[in-house]
Amino acid sequence: MIDNDCLEETDTLRLQFDKRGGLLPVVVQDQRSNDVLMVGYVNELALRQSLQKGIATFWSTSRNALWTKGETSGDYLRLHEVWVDCDQDALVYRVEALGEGVCHTKDRSGRSRSSCFYRRIDDEQLHPLKPQ
Repeated sequence: MIDNDCLEETDTLRLQFDKRGGLLPVVVQDQRSNDVLMVGYVNELALRQSLQKGIATFWSTSRNALWTKGETSGDYLRLHEVWVDCDQDALVYRVEALGEGVCHTKDRSGRSRSSCFYRRIDDEQLHPLKPQ
């Protein structure tokens, strides 16, 4: 186990893939608006491909497979920056959305959603966010 002080103060990349069975959570954030668009997971290969291609690639926990966002929908995410948290066990992908949306779901009119976060909890119930 690596000492937390070592992780928090080092300039050496020591991502903690072993903590969660080889995966790190990734918050995907719009690089211009700072809106949170989605949350995904990466293994070492997904991160390496993201960095090499400049397109966000993830590990699908439901399919147990590597996937590049946009392969089927055309809604790719251009990777601008990758940030790592203090103890190197979570990432932020700062991206530019290319295409119609980010979420794999559609709104009631059939349009791609710009973010997977389109509802809020209020009084223990879900309420849709108002379109901007």
